[in-house]
Amino acid sequence: MNRLQKSTIYCLLIFFVAIYSMPLLVMVSGSLKSPSEIQANPNGLIPQSWQWQNYVAAIGAMPFWQYLSNTLVICVGAVAGTVISCSMAAYAFAKLKWWGRDRLFAVLIGTMLLPWHVTMIPRFLLLREIGLYNSLGALILPTFLGDAFSIFLLRQFFRTIPEDISEAARIDGLGEWGIYWRVILPMSIPALVTVGLFQFVASWNDFSGPLLFLSNKDKFPLAYGLEQFVSSYADQTHLLLAAATLFTLPIVVLFFFAQKTFLKGIATTGLKD
Repeated sequence: MNRLQKSTIYCLLIFFVAIYSMPLLVMVSGSLKSPSEIQANPNGLIPQSWQWQNYVAAIGAMPFWQYLSNTLVICVGAVAGTVISCSMAAYAFAKLKWWGRDRLFAVLIGTMLLPWHVTMIPRFLLLREIGLYNSLGALILPTFLGDAFSIFLLRQFFRTIPEDISEAARIDGLGEWGIYWRVILPMSIPALVTVGLFQFVASWNDFSGPLLFLSNKDKFPLAYGLEQFVSSYADQTHLLLAAATLFTLPIVVLFFFAQKTFLKGIATTGLKD
């Protein structure tokens, strides 16, 4: 491409980035304004007086650290469950040969068409029956049973790893577990990070799960706690924007540090049919 074409593409990219970034910028800017300034100039991006105390007030108006602690427990447990269970299932679908493998994989992909609401009641009844209602375990345990999308993503990545590597490991005396643990997983870090990041974001933003399984306020995660905060402080926009910024910031920071590995995992997945 010549210089004019490159300049045009960069200008278009900057334009669309600015459009998609505008709500985030307005939220951050509003979180640093006083109530009077928000009413007088709600769309201004640069506050006239930076009100950093809005964040202190938002944290003090709710049990923020308790919500954050619960959220991190759920996210870390869910990421561990998803990566462990889905990588095992993906290895079986990608590297092992057994009767009915492809048919079962097709059924697994078909489950992606089912909305969460279809399995909501059976899942609630099952988890209540085993005594996990009103516990963080109700939001963590299901991730150890696998996720169709994550299994699909990891299977596609595992299939890009040459079979000769697995054959060489078998010749050296490794069994299937050793190949999975010592060969396939170390070569699949980008895909594993991608799956983990997807699950972390899903658990961080999950509202329906806590609404269904939790009734004790001491166990609420940030997503559900933020909704309760909105109900109580609906007329204080500066505090709502500060709380929303605090909720969003960790995800932005996480993606900033993991973006190279994440993009590599996405780019190298699905290269082999």
